[in-house]
Amino acid sequence: GLIRSFSFLGNEELAVQAVTGGIAEALIATACGLGIAIFALIPFNFFTSRVSNLEFELQTAATNLEVMLQAQTAERHVAIESRTPSSATRSSI
Repeated sequence: GLIRSFSFLGNEELAVQAVTGGIAEALIATACGLGIAIFALIPFNFFTSRVSNLEFELQTAATNLEVMLQAQTAERHVAIESRTPSSATRSSI
């Protein structure tokens, strides 16, 4: 579009229609490109939002699992410590 229009500018017999035709062609190509980009942005934003929500849910589930496992580990340590005699009673035996 524009490259062809500018090639006519070097010609002494400048044809206005040739220059404006190339500019019109470039504007149409630009409008089509913008339309495609805007149309592509809709699913991109949808899927980006969906991935962010899934990432948040996964992070929340992982945090809940970590807290649950830490609580179970703490309960086991308390149960083991309550069943074993202390070192002071062992040395006195």
